[in-house]
This record gives sequence, C-alpha cells and structure tokens, in this order.
Amino acid sequence: MLLSAKLLLSYQRCQRQAFLDVYADRSQKAPPSDFLNKLRQDRIELQRHFFTTETGVGAEPKYPTGDWQAGAEATLAFMESGAPSIRLGVLLTQPIDGVVYFSNPDLLTKIPGQSVFGDWLYVPTDIRLSKRPKLEYQILATFHAFLLASVQGTWPEVAYLYLPEQGTYPVNLPRLQPKLDKMLCDLLSILRDRLEPEVFIVHNRCNLCGWLPHCYQLAQQDQHLSLLPGVTPSRYPLLQSHHLTRVEDIAKADPVDLAQIMDLGKEVAFKLVCQAQSFTTQAPILIAQDSPTATSQLISPAPIELYFDIEAEPSLNLDYLHGVLVIDREHQTQTFHSLLADCPEQEEQIWWQFLELALSYPQAPIYHFCPYEVQAIERLAVLYGTPDTLSQELIGRFIDIHALVTRTVVLPVERYTLKLIARWLGFQWRNSEANGAQSIYWYSEWLATGNHHFLETIADYNEDDCQATFHIKNWLVNFLAPENSLTSLVDE
Repeated sequence: MLLSAKLLLSYQRCQRQAFLDVYADRSQKAPPSDFLNKLRQDRIELQRHFFTTETGVGAEPKYPTGDWQAGAEATLAFMESGAPSIRLGVLLTQPIDGVVYFSNPDLLTKIPGQSVFGDWLYVPTDIRLSKRPKLEYQILATFHAFLLASVQGTWPEVAYLYLPEQGTYPVNLPRLQPKLDKMLCDLLSILRDRLEPEVFIVHNRCNLCGWLPHCYQLAQQDQHLSLLPGVTPSRYPLLQSHHLTRVEDIAKADPVDLAQIMDLGKEVAFKLVCQAQSFTTQAPILIAQDSPTATSQLISPAPIELYFDIEAEPSLNLDYLHGVLVIDREHQTQTFHSLLADCPEQEEQIWWQFLELALSYPQAPIYHFCPYEVQAIERLAVLYGTPDTLSQELIGRFIDIHALVTRTVVLPVERYTLKLIARWLGFQWRNSEANGAQSIYWYSEWLATGNHHFLETIADYNEDDCQATFHIKNWLVNFLAPENSLTSLVDE
C-alpha cells in the first residue's frame, strides 16, 4: 500500500475522500474545475517565485513521470553528495508493515547537523497559497520530516511552510508529531479494513472535491440529514444517538426537548425543527424572529432601488467589478451598470464611479446579499481616502437580503445561498455553470489573454446576481405582506 502526502491531505479534509481516492471507481470522480486548475497553476507560479527569489539555483531530480522509486533514488543521490538545496525531491520509505510512505516536499535545504550522510542534514519546506499556516499544511510538513527521518537517520528540528503573505513559517514538529502518528494510524485502519466512511455533505468543505457529485447523489437518495441546514458534523452524532435519523423525525420533534438533548438554544432548536418541517412540506415557514411588519416596512417598494453585487479576486485583494441594477418604479425601467476594472490598477477608478452612481440616488436603498459588499465598501473607502461621513452615510443605506431572509423565514433549501434560494423561487442564471469561483477564473483568463469574451461573461453573471437579489427581495415583500395568511410559528 502506498500512503502519499496527497492522500494524507485528502484524509484531513474528509475521511471519505481519502477512502474513495483509494478504492472507488475513478470514472465517478468529476474532473477538476477551472477554478481548481487555476489554484494549482497559481501554486506552481508561487513555487517559481520562491525558487527564483529565495533559493537560487538548486538541484532537481530528473526521473520518468510517475516513477517515484527513480525519483527517490535521484533525490537520495543529491542528499548524499551534500547538495545545498533540492527542489521537488521525492522521499520514499522502505515498506513498513506493508506500507510505503511517499511525499514530494517542495524544497529540501541542507543545514549543519549529524545524519547518515555526514555532518549535514536536510529540512523540508512546503510552499502553499494559504494566507495562514493551516493545521493541515503543518501536518504535511511534519509528514515530510517523518520521511526525512527515515531517509537521513534523524528528525530535523523544524520544518517550514512558505506562505505568500507571511513568508517562512516554522512548524513545531515535537508538538505535531503525536497528531501525525495518530492520523496515520487512523487512516491506515480505514484503508486496511475497507471501512467506508459515511456520506456527510459540508458544502464549504466539499465544493472543490471531485467526489462531490457522487457523494451528493447518495445523500439525496437517502435524504441524508447533512442536507438539512443546521445539522452540523458535531450535531449529527447527537441526533443519531436519540434516534433522530430522518428529516421527518426532526420535523415531529418538540423544540424544547430538542434544545435539551442537543444542548442548543431554544431559538436554534426551534429553527431546526421548522427547517425539517419546511423540507417535509416543501413550503416556506414564517418564523418571525424579527417583527414581520417591521421587516416588511424596511423593504417596502421605494421609487428607486439599487441592487448591488461585487466580483472580487481574493488572491489579488482586488474588487474588480461593481454591478448596480437601478430599479426605477416610477418610470418602470431597469438599468444595469457594470463598473469593471480592465486591470487591477483600475480598482480605484471604478470605486469612485460606484460612489458617484450611488450618490446620484441619495434616497435609494441599496440591496445586497450577504455581508461582503459592506465589508468591501469599508475597505475601499479607507484605501482610497473617502471621507468617513460619506462612506458611513452610504453604508447606512445598505440592506442585506440574506440576513432578512434567514431571520424571518425558513425555506426548503439545503443552503441559504443566493443561487439556491433564487432557483427555488424559479429564477435562472443565463450561464448555469457560473459561480463566484468561476468568475475568478474568467477574470484571470482575461488578464492573461485579453479576450473580451471573459469580461462579457463576468458582466452577465454579475447582472444575474443583481437580478436574483431583486427577485428574492420582491418575493419576501409579498410573503410578509399583511394579507398573507401564514402566521408565525414562534411560541408566544
């Protein structure tokens, strides 16, 4: 059995992912998305930058693709000769209880010390795009050190991560070695005994996994509780232990009893029961944590309304598109403004364009979905020297539709995202594959190729996001209208 650093990373992210990587039919795994391919290419570019600026010329083993034994032998030869640094080396152990351990550290650096080679040894460095030293990457660095100990006869005292914003980060090997040992033991137990972990969908963790379509299909077939908002990995075992294994079981539960057995607040338990009831009936439920009348008044139709959505490139710390849909109810018109930065240097220009547009409608509420738009406005206002009175007055007009929806209603959706809510209401995007990650890829392709098709595709997607926010807001106004016969389920 070959246990690689890649498999160990999969296991840390999802035990089931690691199992499927070894035993499942690979034809059931979706190909990498454009965005995931972009991330991989970005990491390669970061490696090149690091090697150019930090290490200079280093030895790099040459071997046939996939022939890890040849790669390990070439790497060992460099280590024995005392090469100052080795790029993209291969570490491979002899079988240990039938297991061969394998890793590809980005860099091995020679330092003084005692090893089987003489008065030198090597320390590993892993190059990662992350903004912070995630535990999963520290464990991988520890895994490299574990393999180095087998090859050179001694553990290095430290391993390193190289991160774009932090630079070199030292990994505390003595602290992490016990965690690695337990993780390897647990992973090998699952693989040797072929103990297939249960499906559990956690979208923010599963979205980039190629096994998601396969796992999601199984979850839907079984109506797995992980599809119910509010059922987290930590809450799921408690529900199982009290025989609450189906959506229908939770829908019939007493919220007070549920709060006690789950150690939840009353409102959280109540909302979880309502969520199950909504799934069961496929109908919205008014929960009225806020007064429906007050919410209805807050979003009542105005003569002019603005719907605002930003597209951003996190790796560049760039907000490159401000989309504004202007709804003029008096004249029954809709106008979409796509304020797009052709290059990162134009971020300031489109910021002032947005400010001018928003201020030209001083009484208009500005609707958006989720907190990012407000956070971006605060960042841009500071970055480009906007007077506080101006930016705060502008932010005071912002109304988060996501926050209003989640405080007032429960919907039969698996997540309270813009797409799932709007699609449940019947709204469709022109490009069914479009999403935030895809737009990041499209913008990078625009910067690389100059092909305007990518900008046009982003603008269309952004406009659809604004239209979807408009669609949800209108539905919420109608749902909360006084003549609506649905009443709140909140205990008085």
